[in-house]
Formats: sequence, C-alpha cells, structure tokens
Amino acid sequence: MSEPAKELDNQRRVSPEKSIGRQDWSTWPTYERADLGLRNFWYPLTWSKDVGSKPKSVKILGETVMLIRDGGVVAALSDRCPHRGVPLSLGTQEFPGTITCPYHGWTYGLDDGVLKAAITDGPDSPLCGRVAVKKYPTEERLGLIWIFVGDDENPVPPVEVDIPDELLQHATTIGGRIYPGRDGNWRYAAENGFDEGHAKFLHRNSVWAGFRQLPVWNETKVVRTNDDVWVTRKQEAVHWEADFPGLGTWSQAAWWKLSKTAARPEQDRRVDPTIASLKLPSKASVRLPYILRIAYPMYIHYEWAVPEDENRHRYVQLLVSFKQGIGKQVFKLKYLTFIRWAFHGQFTGQDAWMVDVMDCPPERLYRPDKSVIEFRRLVEKQNREAGYVPSPVEDAPSARVSES
Repeated sequence: MSEPAKELDNQRRVSPEKSIGRQDWSTWPTYERADLGLRNFWYPLTWSKDVGSKPKSVKILGETVMLIRDGGVVAALSDRCPHRGVPLSLGTQEFPGTITCPYHGWTYGLDDGVLKAAITDGPDSPLCGRVAVKKYPTEERLGLIWIFVGDDENPVPPVEVDIPDELLQHATTIGGRIYPGRDGNWRYAAENGFDEGHAKFLHRNSVWAGFRQLPVWNETKVVRTNDDVWVTRKQEAVHWEADFPGLGTWSQAAWWKLSKTAARPEQDRRVDPTIASLKLPSKASVRLPYILRIAYPMYIHYEWAVPEDENRHRYVQLLVSFKQGIGKQVFKLKYLTFIRWAFHGQFTGQDAWMVDVMDCPPERLYRPDKSVIEFRRLVEKQNREAGYVPSPVEDAPSARVSES
C-alpha cells in the first residue's frame, strides 16, 4: 500500500470521536506557511501585448509591482517610492530608461531600480545612488510576461526551468484567458485543479462536458514522473455506473452523451501526432510552483494560480495546439467561437465558485484526495526556500507561438 493510501487507511481505523481526520496543514510546514505562494519561481503574469509605455500595477506573492515597457524591454520595479510611499505606476518617464514618481520627482533607473535623480532637490542631490527600489527579473516567452519573485540570497535560474519542456521544443498556437483578482487562496485553486474527485461531479452538467459521459468514480494511482518534476494521476480502473447500498444505481449515462472521456489522450483515435509523441504518462499532471497540465487528444490545457495575496490569486489559463497550417487556423476559430467561453469561461467558472467558498483546514480527507496529498508533499520536497537551484534546460530551442 502506498504511503498516501496508508495515511487514509489509518484515518479510517481510528476511534469515531477521532475519525474527523486531519485537522490542519501542520503535517506540511512549508505548505502551511505558503499563504503568499512559493518564492524563487518564475510566474506568468500577463500578456506581452498588454504591457506598453504606460506603467501598470500588478500584485504577486503579496508584493505590488510596476510593469513598463521601455525600448522594447519589459521592466518590473517595486511599485512604491521609498520617499513617501506613492505608487511609481502613477508616474511618468521624464528621461529615457527611467520612471519618475509623480509626487516629488524622484527618478529611478529601470535597469537597476537605483535613484538617478531627485528632481526637486537639484542635480547634486546626495541621495542619488544611495536609494533604490527592488527590481524583479522579467522575461517574455509564449506571448506572456514572466516575473521571478525570489529572495536575494537565491540565484535566479533561467525562465526555461519553470516552463514545461514541450512548450519550448515545439511550435505552438495559444489561446488563453487571464483572470486577475480571482477570489480564494492559491492553494485552494491548486488543489482544485489536480483534485481527482471533483471534475466528474461538479462539471457533469457543464457545456464543455455536455455531450461526453463522465465516470462515476475511478481507481487511481498517483505517482511521480521519472525526472521527479511532475506528479501525475494514472487511472487503473474507470467505473461508469455504480450501485450504492440502500440508495440505488447512479451514472451519468444519457441519450445525448455521445462519447466517454478517455483516461489518456493517446487512447483517442484522433490524437494529435505531436501530443502522441510526448508520451505523457497520463491525462492530468501537476508541478511546482503550480502548473496544471490536462492533455486532450488535440490540445493541452495549462493553468497557473499565481498568488496575489492571502485571499486572491491571478488565474492564468492556456490552451495549446501544436497544429500548423490550416489546422492552426481551425484551432484559432474553435477557440474564439466556443472553447474560450465554454471551457476557459463557464467550465472553469464552476471551479472558481468552489475555490471562493472553500474553507479548510479543518478538513476530512477521502481516498481520491491522494492527489491533493501528493501535491502537498511535492511542495515540501521541491520548494526553493533552502536555496535549491534547478538545472537549466540545455539546448532548448526557442518556442514559436501565435496567440488566439
């Protein structure tokens, strides 16, 4: 019996008065204190096209950041002037390569965050070079702005270490939606995404699943990939109906349910050749800081829950096609006319409903929560609090992407 299964079995064996199960997250100390997210990772923040010469303010991991594009390069500085705490995102560019606070004209270099001038103190202000705001590393990949939020003592790894390999090694067409300020702590969103039990019940009446029969329950094995990066769910048995003692038979079969959900993308005869070549271990996988990958036969869904503060997160969704030529145009049309609303809207909106109202710990886990337990363990093992430095991606080709 696996360790997660043993833990759940032990919960069932305790006396009734103690059978409420795990009361808090103290078993996972890093996870428990990660209300503001996991530091020392790269996070996708917003679309590249949405950052221009006008500064904008965003929040990530409890820190407020100003984004601006200067000379084609996106810079990110702490969105607070040290003088009187005025947001720099309200400022202007009085000199090339700088941002100037609108209150007293304190001017900071975009390349290093160092004070270059205090305009109302004259050209010889003694503060120049002695005051600075925090600068955040930024990169642009896949049509997105990526930002690294870390601690000074930890080195900054290449952004490629925090992007799934297949997105860097193949030409892609991407459709997506980004929801800032989504209610709920990022951990609730992450656990919902990789949760084994909810999709087949919560989403059973969604438009996205409207013509597909979902299982009643699965027998699932939760394992790590050989490189120890991903946690993945493998379906060992799928049950399409079940008899519940004293209640009767329950299933989702209906005359309009024209197909059944495949456990793995390659089990579908229409699978895209590139997706088949990836040899993904299963349909659903997750990795840190929280990247969910759901592989469909013709495209792959990725999502990030980027923490903003203790109660909100930025929800980033991508749907990635590897088709080229006419297939690329067909995907764009399908995404814009149906998938963007049905999947990245109504379907994941049902998840947002649950993430908003979720309230745990305390909690009482059950067998399908093996996936949740394993994600928490992954955080304990692969967090970068102790100066962990991931290996860079060697010879990874530049990703070619077009957006929908």
